[in-house]
Amino acid sequence: MKVLFIGDIVGSIGRDAVEKYLPRLKKKYGIDVVIANGENAAAGRGITRGIYDDLLQMGVDIITMGNHTWDNKDIFDFIDDADYLIRPANFSADAPGRGMATVTKNGVTISVINLHGRVFLPPHEDPFAMADQLVAEAKEISPIVFVDFHAEATSEKIALGWHLDGRASVVVGTHTHVQTADNRIYPGGTAYITDVGMTGPYDEILGMKKESVIYKFQTNMPTRFEVPKSGRDVLSGFFIEIDDKTGKAIRQERVLINEDNPFAG
Repeated sequence: MKVLFIGDIVGSIGRDAVEKYLPRLKKKYGIDVVIANGENAAAGRGITRGIYDDLLQMGVDIITMGNHTWDNKDIFDFIDDADYLIRPANFSADAPGRGMATVTKNGVTISVINLHGRVFLPPHEDPFAMADQLVAEAKEISPIVFVDFHAEATSEKIALGWHLDGRASVVVGTHTHVQTADNRIYPGGTAYITDVGMTGPYDEILGMKKESVIYKFQTNMPTRFEVPKSGRDVLSGFFIEIDDKTGKAIRQERVLINEDNPFAG
């Protein structure tokens, strides 16, 4: 199975980048399954039903979330009925939605798990314990298991990667919006990257208008961060090829498309 993960989609520029590049990426890599983090898809704050439907129409198979899951109140109206939208599994058991979903393509099934970090972020249940539980459940369905760990601390992400080495097929980090260069396959066969990066505005700061972010650093005054509606784009992703029978990663590659790194395909 060939899988493409698209890093945190930010606002309309990010959504447009998915629409523009995804068909070409599917053709270049022969992609079977597309997973994307959509927690910033609605102007940087959560996701709406319309955006969820649009991303599925564009070819995304499963959408993961993170700390901005509940920012847009629209989500409460549809998350329980959205089969291909998952929020971090280690949120409260009373929270709506689910933390794992499966999809089958060409006769091969992949399970996708979403988890939330606890370092420098609001506290949630133990992601390591939840990972143990859900990976074991997923392996009953298929050997192919994909984990999106939405976390701030590099060390926490690397720790989960090693913790799941040989059990998960892939562990990717999201949240920090800057692609890291530590992509690899661990000895047990788990593909890993600390942060896939962001898909959205290229000339801003983590997807937000740079002027307001700079002002915040200069003055420490309350500032509203906004996502621009126009400008140059970037698409950050992670491609993985996984052995259908063993669930182990056999190939991985970072994907980065912007005007300084134009699409090559």
